[in-house]
Amino acid sequence: MRRARRVLTLLAVVVPAAVADARAQLCETPCVGPSRGIIIAAGGGHLPQEIYREFVRLAGGKDARIVLIPTAGARYGSHDGWTAIQELRRAGVEKLEILHTRSRAVADLDAFAAPLREATGVWFSGGRQHRLVDVYLGTRTHDELRALLDRGGVIGGNSAGASALASFLVRGSEDGKEVVDPDRDEGFGFLRNVAIDQHLLARGRQFDLIQVLRQRPELLGIGLEEGSAVVVSRDLARVMGERVAIYDLTDPGSLIPIRWLRPGDVYDLGARRLVISEPFESPR
Repeated sequence: MRRARRVLTLLAVVVPAAVADARAQLCETPCVGPSRGIIIAAGGGHLPQEIYREFVRLAGGKDARIVLIPTAGARYGSHDGWTAIQELRRAGVEKLEILHTRSRAVADLDAFAAPLREATGVWFSGGRQHRLVDVYLGTRTHDELRALLDRGGVIGGNSAGASALASFLVRGSEDGKEVVDPDRDEGFGFLRNVAIDQHLLARGRQFDLIQVLRQRPELLGIGLEEGSAVVVSRDLARVMGERVAIYDLTDPGSLIPIRWLRPGDVYDLGARRLVISEPFESPR
């Protein structure tokens, strides 16, 4: 009961009701996340095992049927792909299948996408995000990923795999150096009106999403530090691991459009407001 009162108090204080109502009228509910299913976007580097365990739990626990897509890696069997296999196994995955191709024609085949029809969860490992969208965007594989969410499944990704989950693709260039590549700026769209960047502080990228939002001010930016993740159910994003930054140029109450969230915080991506704020605990 005290938790419920705390949430209601935060809702009243953090954002005026009129602002939240105005945002809600601009889109269907949910505004950002999937109507069913869950998205997990992780920030690269070494992820705490709790993030993989949460992915597996939400995908069905011991009954989870997981498909790993390592295509973002430079080659099949890349370091990121092998790390994901090991971590998923450690998290309790027993039924694991690998789905990989470099051909859009193959990705558009029913036979290739067939394993996704039985999957309860899909994980995209890291590398370069352009390799994912170049192959899978707009194909039968993409359709089956949407269908997995529609039946309540989980789609997660780490590093490049996280950025590709958004509607706007950050660092879509082949070398990953250009923050915005106009020829590759479309992601899978599982999170609508969103741009995701990763390795935030570790690679000095904390201000790069502002550059994106200056060109596309309607977007909401999510900056993921290494070892962090957001778990998105409909429009609610729960922070795990390390800190996460939210970028919003439409916030009239902020001179600097960056809000830092701590592990345990819950943020409403549609209303663009903090719902639950975990108390800060100083290191002992």
